[in-house]
Amino acid sequence: MTVSRLRWVIAPIIVTMLVVAVVAAGASAGIAKQGRTAATPDLAYVSAQIAKYKQIPKFIPAGPAFNARKGAGKTIFTMPITSAIPYINQTDQAMAKIAKRYGYNWIEFPNQGSPAQWVQGMEQAIAKKVDLIVLQGAPVPQLLVPQLAAAKAAGIPVLLSHIIDVTGACPTSLVNACVKAPFNQSGRLEADWVIQQSKGNATTLVITSSEVLPSDGIVASIQNEFSTRCGAGCNVKVINVPVADWFSPAGGLAVQAALNANPDMKYVIPIYDSQSFFAVPAITAAGKASSVKIATYNGTPGVMKFLADGNVVAMEAGENLDWLASAFMDQAMRMLTGAPLIKNGIANTPLRVFDASNIADAGSPPAQSKGYGKAYYLGYAKLWAGK
Repeated sequence: MTVSRLRWVIAPIIVTMLVVAVVAAGASAGIAKQGRTAATPDLAYVSAQIAKYKQIPKFIPAGPAFNARKGAGKTIFTMPITSAIPYINQTDQAMAKIAKRYGYNWIEFPNQGSPAQWVQGMEQAIAKKVDLIVLQGAPVPQLLVPQLAAAKAAGIPVLLSHIIDVTGACPTSLVNACVKAPFNQSGRLEADWVIQQSKGNATTLVITSSEVLPSDGIVASIQNEFSTRCGAGCNVKVINVPVADWFSPAGGLAVQAALNANPDMKYVIPIYDSQSFFAVPAITAAGKASSVKIATYNGTPGVMKFLADGNVVAMEAGENLDWLASAFMDQAMRMLTGAPLIKNGIANTPLRVFDASNIADAGSPPAQSKGYGKAYYLGYAKLWAGK
């Protein structure tokens, strides 16, 4: 995917994913050396973690089996955070297929990530008297308080998906249920990989975007993992690149400035892999494509191709969109059939670490949702059959 095409596709995140955290635009932290608890790097631990997460994930049911067809004929209204992101669209398409397979009516509200459009979507769902609203990916519920109150008054439950870490709390005063994601674990795995590769001697650049809700937790997890699992040889620099700068020269210039200021820096962690689309060219322009490596999170096919080609990206903590779609629909169909909900919104959606040793599992070129096995597909089919 070209940078210009990516700009068109992802730019709506600028509007959609900001809003709940204070923007620390352009802010950066210096090299972090305080608070160390590890005297020497725990290479055995980090190597075991990477080896564990490189395996094809196992399916672990998050709740008891139930008859999903019991809710056939009911209507699910999904409102994605924006219709302009392939990551979101592919998840929605997979959810729609499951809905059709089990006899549910499916309505999707296309939008370009405008809060005004989210309000329109909620109003439309309430007017249509749907049976469930899914905020997919997810429009921030704090921006929809009046509309969520109206849905509650109309007896329409709301499901919130993939914006809260598994350790976070679901805003149950606003929505009825959540499906959480292992955001913070992705950060720990990125740090583990750097510690393993460097043998505990690494200066690492972490790229965050503070306005995106999970960012602070991911960064804190990365810093904590370096502190507790690495010795004094591990130092971390954090820079903030607002989403608006992902597709302008500012993002790349911030990376180059950090590399120039820290010539011994060998690793870069963009906490969302779409940040790699400016980080990879910046590292290359700095003449460090052969000496600086990226570890990142999400599993976007274009970034996975960087990994497959040996182009700066060397590690991905990937997610399977089909698996995510199944987890979202599992909770949705539980809500519509009266089945027990998954506990605490923890759906057991896994991460898989990809590097040069197993990237071929993702296809050639890498494809979304490939490389995670089929246990989840068979597992959910059995779960939804009440077995």
